[in-house]
Parts: sequence; C-alpha cells; structure tokens
Amino acid sequence: MGAPTEPGEITGRLRESLAVTLTHFPIVTGRLQKNDNDQWMIKCNDAGVRMLEAKAKGSLEEWLRNMDRDKELMLVYWEEMYHKPYFWSTFYVQITEFEDGGLAIGLSCTHLLADPTCATMFIKAWADTSFPGKIMSPPFFYPLPPRRPDNTRPNYKPYNSLINHYKASINKSIDLVDKKHTTVSFGFSDEMVRACMEMAQPNGANDKLSPSPFEALAGLFWVCISKVKGMRNELIDMSISLDVRKVLGLDKGFFGNGTVYNKVHLESFQENSLSQAATSIGEVVAKMDNKGIMDLIEWLQCNDDQSPSLMNNCDLICASLEAVDPFLAIFEDGIAPIHVSCYIEPVLGLGKVLILPAKPGDGQLSRVVMVTLPRDEVTKLCETDLILQLSPTILMDLNKT
Repeated sequence: MGAPTEPGEITGRLRESLAVTLTHFPIVTGRLQKNDNDQWMIKCNDAGVRMLEAKAKGSLEEWLRNMDRDKELMLVYWEEMYHKPYFWSTFYVQITEFEDGGLAIGLSCTHLLADPTCATMFIKAWADTSFPGKIMSPPFFYPLPPRRPDNTRPNYKPYNSLINHYKASINKSIDLVDKKHTTVSFGFSDEMVRACMEMAQPNGANDKLSPSPFEALAGLFWVCISKVKGMRNELIDMSISLDVRKVLGLDKGFFGNGTVYNKVHLESFQENSLSQAATSIGEVVAKMDNKGIMDLIEWLQCNDDQSPSLMNNCDLICASLEAVDPFLAIFEDGIAPIHVSCYIEPVLGLGKVLILPAKPGDGQLSRVVMVTLPRDEVTKLCETDLILQLSPTILMDLNKT
C-alpha cells in the first residue's frame, strides 16, 4: 500500500477501524481453552488481538525492490502458544509505516481457527470498515454440515482415500532437520499460464480435458522440484491442499479452516512428463468431492485425539489459494494492495508451493507461485528447463539482499 500522509496518521485510523471490525469477529478476539473432553474450543470474549506498530526506513517501493523471505517476514509478528494458552493471542496484526511513504499490514493466525481464505476475508472486512464504513460480506460462524442420515447405517462404507491419507500422516515422524529455507516468487502472466496448460495437456486430448491453471502449475513445479532433488524417472512425494468451501456448499463468508489435504499418486513417470503429473493432480482434485470430505470430517470428529498436529510433514505441499483474492481490500483514501504474499508455516519435509491469483489487470489466468525450499535448491529450481521455457518474472528471490 502506498499513499503519503503525516507520520502515524494512517496507523491511528487503521487502529480505530480495526477495533470496529473486531466486534464482528468474536472468534478472532477470543482465547483457546480445553473443554471437558480435552478438545480445543474458543472462548469468545473481548481479550482482543495483539497489535504491533513498527517503523521502517526508506519507502515501500525500495523495500519491494530489495525484498527476500527474511525481510518480508519482519513485517509479520507471531508468538508460539504459551504454556497457558488462555493468555495467548491467536491472531496478531502488525502495521509497518515506511518513513518515505508506504504501509505494510501483516496478519498471522493459528491453523486451529483459520486458513488463508479467512485471513483474506478479515483484511477485506477491515478495509470495508474503513471505507465505505460497512462490511460488505459479513463472516458466518457456524459448524460444518451435520452428519448425513445414510452414514448411520451399520453397513455404510466411508470413502477411505482421504481418511487413509490422514491416518498415514498420524504415523509419520516429523522431519526436524534444520535447513535454511528461502522463498522465491514467480509471476506467471495469462499467456504463460495458458502455455503451461497446453504443455500439460495429454496428447490427443480435447479442450474439455485440459488441466486447470492450478493443475498445470502444480504439475510444473512437482516435476521441476523433483528434478532439483535428484529424481529422474520418478517424482517426490507430494500432497495437495485445497479450499473445500465450495465443494461442501458453504457460504463464502464461512469463517474457519476449510483446508483439506490429499496425496497425489503416480505409479510410473517419464522424465519431464508434465502431462502425466498434471493429470494425476487433476484425478485427485476430482476425487475430493462432498461425500469424501464429509466422511473425512466425521472420521476426524470421532478420532480427535489422534488428529495430527501437522499435516503432510514429510511431503512436498502444493496449496491452491486461487479462491483467495486479497486485492479486493481497498482501504480509505483508495489505499490498495500493490504486493501480497502468503506463508503457511512451519516449512517441514520437502518444501511448499503456494499458487495465488496475481494482481488485477495481469489477465484472468495470471498467477503468482511462491516456492519455499532449502536455499541451495531454489537456485537450481530457477535454472530448470521447463521454468526457463515459460520465462516467468521472478518477483522475490534469494539474490535480492
């Protein structure tokens, strides 16, 4: 965001509008505690969020020209859960004013209560509160859909693919190898994404079988990262992460974690076969339907004590954040986002790939892909043939120091 004002003036106004916004988000201001069954619940009260105000030298534009992962994470504040969680804020807001113009808003929250869609929804509501003064899309706080009657039959057989994936995650140990990770962001124009989709289309397939932008880009980075990690005729283990609000028929304003993970399986692979990778991803996406997700939810509710604290900690994670549109958040005085990043922490296992929409005006299919890997692998990734062939713009990399 960038608009010249008196020092501290805009932060003061944002603080006031944030206070008003929080009256509509009781879950955000509440605190975690355990119920009688030793399950997490949120105690809705007026404890509030932790807000920090910071100053930075130079201008926002200068910061963006010399940005890397470590510098960007300085704009976001986070504290790990206390030994007494009731005194721990589950949401943190940091507002950073740049001395020579510009502003950064950093929001962090726990996975227990929200996901990137919720974070974007909250920022949009905050912007609406500042201008025009009314939340245009209010949040909805209600439980997930109830158990279906046919599931109570003694002979009912649940859809086990998702359930088995979550069971496997429970049994896997967490890779705690201390590696220095860094993040590189690629900007793919509408034309580049269409070219990637064409490359990922199986030979002889018609347009109806063409992969989606997510499937094509996820396949691209699955193949390239596998090659960087030394694979030739096989791919590394990968899981995808999807927002399932639409699949479950939930209102767009549903506030809660609507993210589901699933493993992508590929029995045989020919080196650099982008179409094979994208097709396998598309098959898994298609199988994540209402029935399968509801079976998973019911299984998790019955096995809450076994639920993993971290999902897919041994795999490469590829998350679709295409339903997130942070550029809709327009604050008072027309202050609008000029750059948006998203981090899903911690980074364990083989790394993370996040696929987000690009800025408006870059084309309907344009995307930003944020990749977090060990530092030495990021350099190799930028030099892989498939990525060089598409020539995406590197928006943030390890060389910008």
